[in-house]
Amino acid sequence: MTSTETSKQTTTENGVGASPRRPDGTVKVRGEFAYSSDLWHEDMLWGATLRSPHPYARITGIDITEALAVQGVYAVLTHEDVPGVNKYGLEHADQPVLAVDVVRYQGEPVALVAADHPETARRAMKRIKVSYEVLEPVTDSEKAAAGEGAELHPGGNVVRHAKIRHGDQSLKADVVVSGVYEVGMQDQAFLGPESGMAIPDTEGGVDLYVATQWLHVDQQQIVAALGLPKEKVRLTLGGVGGAFGGREDLSIQVHACLLALHTGKPVKMVYNREESFYGHVHRHPAKMYYEHGADKDGRLVYVKAKLYLDGGAYASSTGAVVANAATLGVGPYNVDSASVDCWGVYTNNPPCGAMRGFGAVQASFAYESQMDKLAEACGIDPVDIRIRNAMAEGSVMPTGQVVDSAAPVAELLERLRAKPLPVTHEELDLRRMPGGVSNTTHGEGVVRGVGYAVGIKNICFSEGFDDYSTARVRLQLVGGEPAATVHTAACEVGQGLVTIMQQIVRTELGIEQVTILPMDTNIGNGGSTSASRQSYVTGGAVQAACVAVRSGLHKHLAGKLAVDGKLDVVGNKVVSADGNVLADLADVLGDEVFDETVEWRHRPTVPIDSETGQGNAHVQYGFAAHRAVVDVDTELGLIKVVALDCAQDVGKALNPQAVLGQIQGGSAQGLGLAVMEEIQTAGGKIRNPSFTDYLIPTVLDMPPMDIDVLERPDPNAPYGLRGVGEPPTISSTPAIVAAIRAATGLALTRVPVRPEHLTGT
Repeated sequence: MTSTETSKQTTTENGVGASPRRPDGTVKVRGEFAYSSDLWHEDMLWGATLRSPHPYARITGIDITEALAVQGVYAVLTHEDVPGVNKYGLEHADQPVLAVDVVRYQGEPVALVAADHPETARRAMKRIKVSYEVLEPVTDSEKAAAGEGAELHPGGNVVRHAKIRHGDQSLKADVVVSGVYEVGMQDQAFLGPESGMAIPDTEGGVDLYVATQWLHVDQQQIVAALGLPKEKVRLTLGGVGGAFGGREDLSIQVHACLLALHTGKPVKMVYNREESFYGHVHRHPAKMYYEHGADKDGRLVYVKAKLYLDGGAYASSTGAVVANAATLGVGPYNVDSASVDCWGVYTNNPPCGAMRGFGAVQASFAYESQMDKLAEACGIDPVDIRIRNAMAEGSVMPTGQVVDSAAPVAELLERLRAKPLPVTHEELDLRRMPGGVSNTTHGEGVVRGVGYAVGIKNICFSEGFDDYSTARVRLQLVGGEPAATVHTAACEVGQGLVTIMQQIVRTELGIEQVTILPMDTNIGNGGSTSASRQSYVTGGAVQAACVAVRSGLHKHLAGKLAVDGKLDVVGNKVVSADGNVLADLADVLGDEVFDETVEWRHRPTVPIDSETGQGNAHVQYGFAAHRAVVDVDTELGLIKVVALDCAQDVGKALNPQAVLGQIQGGSAQGLGLAVMEEIQTAGGKIRNPSFTDYLIPTVLDMPPMDIDVLERPDPNAPYGLRGVGEPPTISSTPAIVAAIRAATGLALTRVPVRPEHLTGT
């Protein structure tokens, strides 16, 4: 039985469907919120990491003598000091805690230092002497997939090759268009750098306070490296300043614990911005070959695609990203035949892993570019050709999976097309011009374009992963008032999960006072804050725990009040089935405590077949569409996104204001990928590891957004909700590029679009 079947499905003033104030909102706005970088201990040391300057090299010697001699240094550690297994990884344990005989990317950790001051630690770090034999790096993902270059890991450089074979592979088409598309390496660009503190106990264990996305998977990897039992390593979530996938992999976790256990003192580690660029994974760069065939009316007959994703030096979540790119590689369209091959490969480029959109972002840029190209070849409006091929509920994915809940793809597009376009202002306002107040243009050479795109994203974990969350809900009197506490290990990374959990408890238990306890490993797994899954899975767990609490509570109330009929609690009042108030909950609750812990799972999935890609791999699909309006200065290659309107189906808006924030934030990251964001590498080395040279959109870059939020419930999901966070990142990028193409007539097959792409310089 799903929790939706026993849910009250009611909305209180601050319950599901409302937009109450976030419990952490005020302190964050005031700058008073304690992030993990603010952690402090009177007796603490500072940790620092020595990293490789080379993308690929053999280590021939490490000398730590001079570093140990620096006054104030308490420890200098190398791979020889790792007491457990010197390997970790999300899907494959292929990454050393500290490099042993070879480094595979620029920035790979080689040694650690703990000192009484951060500057002392950095000075000592510079005195560590590492001898390298520099090797020729592997940097081309397509060549790596073909077996060219050095073998970076046993078994070759292919992490995963996913194949989709759908329908008759011999079909021919009247109209055929093809293209080659590239997506650059994007960074999550969270504002809070990697940070945390490890505090040793007196019995050989350690407590770690850290900014992360997945406490229990961190714990699993840490205990293996430390050679300790799980109960000896306890994790608590520190304040997180953004994540977007970049905190799924380990950064300081094992290093801080190693130093703390070695020195017997608390150790704090905080990356600076440059180190953060080296210290976390990024979005996979992609090169994609697509061919679309359609009949003369623009209906898709077949899609053929080959995608190459550069996973960098270690696997991270490349295997899952490959699966998403392959299974979603045709987009939200019906097609008779599909042949998709996607490779994720090892190179000596920076490691890549999870980032918002997770494989679907790269594929959508290619398939949406193809749909525009197909529309032109068929002489059909770009919106019409999408609607003509749009999936709907009951459509069959290229994996053979039936889309068994709402898929309002056509409606999303129709809603966008019906919106009025922004007006062209006659009076000069430099803030509205490409280049802004830099006064580069007064409108000369500026042309306007409009573009559309729609995307599809799987929600929650896929392919048979045991995807669940654990929640404990406790109801009792506190200070004479009914109050509930909620305990999970689901990480709040800024997305507002703490608010959603409070809303669910208020709706299910009918009380107002709800406290969210610190997230830690003292309770069962909450899963990762990724895949747009937490409202679905942890929300489902909290709802189910509340249902269990409510069952016991109602039995207690019925006995206390001698009532045989149905009871409910609304606004801290016990009410009868006909709405009459019978008592204050506080008066009849007494000393009773209702405490329930629940593990909650969504419906099962299965891995796709290795040869055909067939299988019910995904739990749920989310859909979003964008219409972009841009002004382009064709002489200088400058772009101003004038409007970026969105329509998205969210199933049920648990918190409407938070939903709008997610759509705006996701669209901003899509805009960044479209016109400015890229980690640029040369020979495996990062050329722009700073926010001076890696540009992200500011408030001045974001245009107004007219957003339509559709609520088409999914009967399989708690409250009918549909994950919100990732879909707007998927369709925003191709919509903006489509608008730039419409303005300039240029092909533009790579993102981000740079000025030189528009001017030919």
